[in-house]
Amino acid sequence: MPSKNFVFALAVLIGTTVGAGIFGIPYVVSRSGFAPGFFYFLILGTAILLLHLFFGEIVLRTKEKHRLIGYAQKYLGDKQKLLVAVSTILGITGSLLAYLIISGDFLKIIFSFWHLPSFYFSLIFWAILSFFIFRGIKLIAPAELLMNVFFFCIIFIIFSFAFPKINLQNFTLFNPGHIFLPYGVILFALAGWVAIPEIREILKNHQEGKDYKRVIIYSAIIATVLYFFFALVIVGVSGENTSPEALQGLVPFLGEKIIILGALFGVFSIAASFLILGNYLKNALIYDYNCSQNLAVFISCGLPLILFLIGFRQFIEVIGFVGTLIGVIEGIIIILIFKKAKTLGDREPEYNLKVPSILLYLLIAIFILGAFSQIIIL
Repeated sequence: MPSKNFVFALAVLIGTTVGAGIFGIPYVVSRSGFAPGFFYFLILGTAILLLHLFFGEIVLRTKEKHRLIGYAQKYLGDKQKLLVAVSTILGITGSLLAYLIISGDFLKIIFSFWHLPSFYFSLIFWAILSFFIFRGIKLIAPAELLMNVFFFCIIFIIFSFAFPKINLQNFTLFNPGHIFLPYGVILFALAGWVAIPEIREILKNHQEGKDYKRVIIYSAIIATVLYFFFALVIVGVSGENTSPEALQGLVPFLGEKIIILGALFGVFSIAASFLILGNYLKNALIYDYNCSQNLAVFISCGLPLILFLIGFRQFIEVIGFVGTLIGVIEGIIIILIFKKAKTLGDREPEYNLKVPSILLYLLIAIFILGAFSQIIIL
């Protein structure tokens, strides 16, 4: 029987991973075809699982509490710390920007009777969530668990209504014109390593630390399977009409009421991720980069708003860029830290991965080639 803290830790990691990215996956899979989509899920799902496990071992091998910025400084030096700081700021800012964009689309579906553009709904969403981040309010693990339960229930309801309406003719096997499109979006959706240090705060003692590895593995499998079947069902119903945020394209097939319900809990899920990432960035800047609280709050909440206001409002393009960026920079940094921590770590970890060097180089190659593929489609 899993312990209470095991369930809470699993909820936090799944809740961080399963965010806005899930709603962008059906669109890119509908454009590329299911053969490339399945390939990306297989390769990137495995790569992200390994990165999460690497980061988990890094956390367990280190006595001090850090975020990725701090681990980079400890094991790689100041130059790498600066690189991770830039990547962290850009990556999380881009993620928060994506949440702003899609929150407006969902709130417009929910409050369609107000006839407001999604732009203004996004501003309302930002104002409320930024206030919570400024006050240091974040979801506690039980609330995250409850949010996950409701979210998965809604996904199940959408599946139940949509599954009988799947039309096999809506599936495209392969579209060479968009073969690279899913890479950044799927990578963005699967990456949840910002929560790896957070769940160590839940699994505190040595005995609970032994559950760390299982939490990471279970969360990665659940997220990957959920994403794949979500894409399968949505594309099977809406086909070429699949919208960038997934839900709007389902209205003609499932009706407005069920889509409003999906949008409602989509907003809750995005709000949870916004709080987790916003607080993560604020705390990382305060603890690992010695920023004042006001500056940390401005960077974590103000930069996404500025980008949104000056015109960065294309959801798929934003999450594709962010996924590629964090993969090529943070993914490679985690691998390098993992190698260093094996010899320089200052505590005995609860698990110890035996990884051949060739696998580490292969992962680095995947992230570098993936970044080049995104340059090609720009």
